[in-house]
Amino acid sequence: MKQFEIIAPCHFGLEAVLKKEIYDLGYEITKVEDGRVTFLGDAEAVCRANIFLRTTERILIKMGEFHAETYDELFEGIKALEWEAFLPEDAKFWVKKASTIKSKLHSVPDLQSIIKKAIVERLSSVYHKKWFEENGAAYPIRVFLMKDQVVVGIDSSGSSLHKRGYRPAAGKAPISETLAAALILLTPWREDRILVDPFCGSGTFPIEAAMMAVHMAPGISREFQAEQWQNIIPKKMWYEAIEEANDLVIRECRADIQGYDMDAGVLKKARENAKRAGVLEYIHFQQRPVKELSHPKKYGFIITNPPYGERLQDKETIPLIYKSFGEQFQKLDSWSAYFISSEENAERYFGKKAAKKRKIYNGMIKAEFYQFPGPKPPARSLGEVKNEA
Repeated sequence: MKQFEIIAPCHFGLEAVLKKEIYDLGYEITKVEDGRVTFLGDAEAVCRANIFLRTTERILIKMGEFHAETYDELFEGIKALEWEAFLPEDAKFWVKKASTIKSKLHSVPDLQSIIKKAIVERLSSVYHKKWFEENGAAYPIRVFLMKDQVVVGIDSSGSSLHKRGYRPAAGKAPISETLAAALILLTPWREDRILVDPFCGSGTFPIEAAMMAVHMAPGISREFQAEQWQNIIPKKMWYEAIEEANDLVIRECRADIQGYDMDAGVLKKARENAKRAGVLEYIHFQQRPVKELSHPKKYGFIITNPPYGERLQDKETIPLIYKSFGEQFQKLDSWSAYFISSEENAERYFGKKAAKKRKIYNGMIKAEFYQFPGPKPPARSLGEVKNEA
């Protein structure tokens, strides 16, 4: 089966998490760059990557890469690519997005227009026609220019992969599903450990954790652009990938995942989202302010997205919220805490210096992922494991 180079974009700073996911799916990585990972795979890999990868924003089939400092060079570079191998005669195609950083070519409308003309000229010479009705399947094209290096891909995902399908209505300032999943994967949390989100909002952290706990693929319930591309990916491959995803789900999971929030209306939405995701039975949602954060068990995890300046109109409440959060965490003997925030004084308000920090972008907001790992639980005896089975 034909091999493609496949591009998987991700949040800046989280390339290593996505890289591990791709390795775990069984594919060979060819390049890791800021904000994207490229790997080798066939048509089946396109299906599986869309369905199984939790931390990528979309899956692109790479058409090619070349250097261009002038619009003539761009035109000729695009025209030289084998578009006919992917675009049938009736294909609907357009440059969905063009981004340019530190490049001589910086006008996005001009880039889109010239790229479209170059593709039409290439296809005209192959299909021997000047006009294309474009009434068939859609093939959105994405182009990246970085320091005059042009990378071209066809978008197999359609809408961004953070849109799992369970969150049509989000609370205030939600964290994206892909970012939440990546941050959870950055921690040592596993499904046999307690997880609490004291600022759960629309429930993204608890829902993503629950999906991991039951081994539910993030794309199991959504559609993808490339399902229309039967000239590249037979419909059977999508059915087989979904069947694989369904077979991996473990319904008898005993995960202890909890989400707290002060807002009853937001919690109602969180429960609705968890129900749509098929994981409501694994999450306990409760109306509770952070000053009442507590848990009787040891060795749990707090993973959360607390309020910060860009997310709150009343910035005067931030120190009090973080102070209460930090005080309650100090009472949780042996627990670990992980939270993302752009608040410059987060550690001072929290009352504890992080063991480790990682720069993350939450949308366009530059933030830090603060990490306060607690001790590991003692190893369980064989008898304890058998009793739980």
